[in-house]
Amino acid sequence: VQLQASGGGLVQAGGSLRLACAAPGSLFSRNVVGWYRQAPGKQRELVATITSGGSTNYADSVKARFTISRDAAKNTVYLQMNSLKPEDTAVYYCNSEGVAGVYWGRGTQVTVSS
Repeated sequence: VQLQASGGGLVQAGGSLRLACAAPGSLFSRNVVGWYRQAPGKQRELVATITSGGSTNYADSVKARFTISRDAAKNTVYLQMNSLKPEDTAVYYCNSEGVAGVYWGRGTQVTVSS
């Protein structure tokens, strides 16, 4: 596995979590890196992405609550999740897309209790 996701867990509604995705430089420096999630019985959906230049894109459902950022020195992308809701419960996957292809990391479970 080349993308390492971490930071998931169990949190109460209204709480916060920060996910981290560590990638080798070849999958980080020039790629669009992002987070997707898949809830039980649902399709995988985009959460947020960030380009090498720092441009970001968010799903409407997480705007103003989630923030994606990248640390070039650590080859790591973070997803700060605030004001979590039960509907944010899902397995969160890190993704890297570039000229070499599309790569996925193993998911990390996020569970938000009401």
